[in-house]
Amino acid sequence: MHAENDMSDVSLSSPYVELAAEVLGLLSDPTRIRIILALESDEELSVGALAEIVGKKPSGVSQHLARLRMARMVTTRQEGTSVMYRLVDEHAAALVVEAIRQAEHAVAIGQIPPHHHTPAPIEPEARS
Repeated sequence: MHAENDMSDVSLSSPYVELAAEVLGLLSDPTRIRIILALESDEELSVGALAEIVGKKPSGVSQHLARLRMARMVTTRQEGTSVMYRLVDEHAAALVVEAIRQAEHAVAIGQIPPHHHTPAPIEPEARS
């Protein structure tokens, strides 16, 4: 198990359980999930670019970004008259990716979810 996926140091009595619930609630909006994925892919984007990518109006995307910024998931940088947004760290993207993988499992109905790689069949060696 990878150290970043090790849950042995997280307990039921962690003082961060309530805050974690708030983070998950904040990420429960599809537009915010798309914003996180877009920022994970492109590293830094303006409101206009994000609005185009997620298919929403810039004013709505700006409101979502404000909430993500208040939660310290995104940060900004001024570039001329534009404000550029980026993820603070990799954790928000990791949460979103894991949630999508869980969703794939939920609808897989006994099949192998797309994120699981099936090993290629081993072909027997050609005999001379």
